[in-house]
Amino acid sequence: MRVIVWLVEGTWPACVDAVRTHAREASEVMLLHVTEPGTAGLAHGAFAGLLGRAGSEPDPERRLVELGGTSAAELLDAAGARLGRPCALLERTGRVEREVVAAAEGAGLLIVARDGDRSRLGPHSLGRAARFVVDHAPCPVLLVWPEGAPELTTMPPPPPPPHRR
Repeated sequence: MRVIVWLVEGTWPACVDAVRTHAREASEVMLLHVTEPGTAGLAHGAFAGLLGRAGSEPDPERRLVELGGTSAAELLDAAGARLGRPCALLERTGRVEREVVAAAEGAGLLIVARDGDRSRLGPHSLGRAARFVVDHAPCPVLLVWPEGAPELTTMPPPPPPPHRR
């Protein structure tokens, strides 16, 4: 079975630990990190529009691309070391939620961490990207709490009963 593990800064350790707990040792594991395009381009646009007229400072776009690639590689390496078993490392760039769904094609399991309000139970514990991935994944999804699940008392109350006439 092929297991895809979506790694996001801040929540990736819980996903790696879930592999160790829930995936058979014989599973093929792929650690995935996706970088959203555009941040470096935004910096370039700001530089060109506000600061670039004088031409004395270097454009920050290339440096931000380099830093992003280094950061992603370091995260993948740290996750691989934490996993402690052979795995493939995959870095993609694009719309995060769509890249994760595409990477999960043909997988037996996709491991995802909650990315919303993790202080209480309920649908708000999933952010936009994780909600899209859970709704569109072409394989089973294991959804993990990065810090452990909140108490049951944080569950929203049930809706009131319908009024009868």
